[in-house]
Amino acid sequence: MFKVLLIDDEPLICNVIRTLSDWKKHGFEFVGEAYSGETALKVMEDSLPHIAIIDVNMPEMNGVELHGIIKARHPSVKTIMLSSYDDYDYVRECMRSGAIDYLLKHRLDEKLLLNVLNKAVTDLQQEHQVNEGQLASKKMADTLRPVFIREHIASLVKGRDDGKSMVADSSLLGGLYSEAASFAVAAVQISPFLLITESYSDMQTNRLAQQAVDLMQQSLGDIHERTAAYVENGRLVVVFAFRERSEHAAAVEARRWMCRVQHSLELMLNLKTTYAIGHPCARLAQLGDSYASAVKALDASPSSDPKALSGPGEETAERPAGEKTSPQQLRLAPSIEDQKELILSIESLDQTRMHRLIASVFASLRHLPYHAPAVQMAASELLHTADKALRKSMPQHSVEAAMKELPSRGELGRTGSIDELEQWLQAYFGQMLRWLKQQRVTGNYSRHVSQAIHFILERYQGYITLELAAGAIGLNPSYLSRLFKEETEFTFSEYVNKVRIDAGCKLLESGQYSVKQISSQVGFSTYNYFFKVFKERTGMTPQAYLNSLRSEGNPKP
Repeated sequence: MFKVLLIDDEPLICNVIRTLSDWKKHGFEFVGEAYSGETALKVMEDSLPHIAIIDVNMPEMNGVELHGIIKARHPSVKTIMLSSYDDYDYVRECMRSGAIDYLLKHRLDEKLLLNVLNKAVTDLQQEHQVNEGQLASKKMADTLRPVFIREHIASLVKGRDDGKSMVADSSLLGGLYSEAASFAVAAVQISPFLLITESYSDMQTNRLAQQAVDLMQQSLGDIHERTAAYVENGRLVVVFAFRERSEHAAAVEARRWMCRVQHSLELMLNLKTTYAIGHPCARLAQLGDSYASAVKALDASPSSDPKALSGPGEETAERPAGEKTSPQQLRLAPSIEDQKELILSIESLDQTRMHRLIASVFASLRHLPYHAPAVQMAASELLHTADKALRKSMPQHSVEAAMKELPSRGELGRTGSIDELEQWLQAYFGQMLRWLKQQRVTGNYSRHVSQAIHFILERYQGYITLELAAGAIGLNPSYLSRLFKEETEFTFSEYVNKVRIDAGCKLLESGQYSVKQISSQVGFSTYNYFFKVFKERTGMTPQAYLNSLRSEGNPKP
C-alpha cells in the first residue's frame, strides 16, 4: 500500500477527493487530511506518506512554500499539486522544483486522479530500484575492497615490477595505514600444505587458502592496522602497520599477534604453521624487502620446532657459511630402490626393516624446513608406496577396507615438524602391517590358533619355538601343538618354515640379496638348513628358483 496525505484548506474539496475512488482497491491508503501547511508538516513527522496532494493556494503558508519545505525535509515524498487556472504560475514553479504533476480542481474525476497517483508510484518504484542498485553496488564494493587490498598486498610483498607504481597511483591503500610510522611483514607457512592439498581440486585448495586468510584477519582485528593476505603454495603474509618507531616494541607486538594467529589456525582449521617476521621498513614500497627477510628466515632453518623463527632486528637461523651438505642429505626423496625395498618389507611383513627404511629417508631431510617441497614430496612418495604395496598384496575391495582401518590422512594437517611427520608415517605403516598380518591369519581357526599364527608372523625372522608361542598365548605346549596341527594341517615348525620360505621367495624375486643373505634375514640359523627346507617347500634349489625367475617370470611356490 502506498500512503497518501491530502493537504487543502477547503474541507469540501478534501471530501470530494477522499470519496472519489476506492483507495485500497487500487493499492493506496488514505492516511489523513491537513487543512494548513503547519498541520501537514506535523502529520508528516508522525506518519511519513509516500505521496502528498498539495493545494497551491492556501492562507498563511501557501502550497509553493510547503512544497519547498517538504522537498527539503522529506525528499522521498512524491508531490502532486492541486490548483485552478488562475494560480497556474505557482504550479509551474512547483513542477520545476520536483512535483510529479498537477490536478485541476474543477476537472477532477477518478480516472484522472488514479493516472496521476500511478505516475507517482512509477517514480517511487524507479527510485527504489536505483537505490537498491546503489546499495547493492556499495555492498559489493565494501565486500570486494578487502579482496583487492589483499591482492595488492600480495603483489607488493612478492616484489612485482608494477608494485611501486601501484602504491603511487592506486587508491586501494588510501587511508588504510594513515597513522603508521613503520611497517613489517610476517611470512606464514602452512607446514604440510603440499601434502594436504595433493588430492585437492583447485577450488578446494583456494577455499582452504581463503578460510586461512579470513580466520587470520579475524584474529588480527582491524585491517587498517594488520592485514592478512595469501601469496602462494600455502604461504601467507601479515602486514603490520606500527604507530611507534621502536623496533623492540614493534617486535613484541608482532609476535603477540602472530601467536594468536598461529593458535587460531591450529584450533579452528587443524593447521600447523610456522612464521618469521621480517625487518621493519619505513614505506609501503619497501614491504617486499621486509617480506624477503622473513622468507629467508623461514626457508633457511630446519623446522623441527614449529615456532617463530625470527623477528625485526633479530638474527635469522641460517646454515653457517662454508658448511657442506653431506651425501646423505643430498638424497632428498625415496629412491626407486628405497621404494622397492619398502614394498618388499611390507610384503614379507618385516616391520623392523620397514621402520628402518622410513627412518633412513627422514634422516636425509632433517637439514630442511618442514614445509620444503622435498620433505612433502618424500612423505607423499612413501604414502604412494604404501598404496602400491596394498594393491599388490590384495584385491581392490580389500584395499578399500584397509584404507578405512588406517589413520586418516587428514591428520597430516596436525603435523608441524619433520619429527611429527615421521612419527605419523611410522604409525601409519605400522598399522598397515598389523592389518596385513591380521588378514593372513584370517581363516576358520580358533582364537588360540589365530594367536599362534600371528605370533609366527611377528617373530619368524628370529628365534621362535612352540614353547615360546604357547607361553605368549597362555596354553600348554602339547595342547597348542595338537590344536595347531588339527586346524592348519601343519605342525608348528612346518608352518614357521612355510612363512620363512614364502618371505625368502619374495626376497629372491627382488634380486637385491644373495641366497646366503636371505637365509639369515628370514630366520634360518644356517644356510644348509635354509637350502634343505627351500627345496622341500618349492621343489627346487634357491639357485634353480632364481633361474626360473629369469626364464619363466615369477612363479609362486
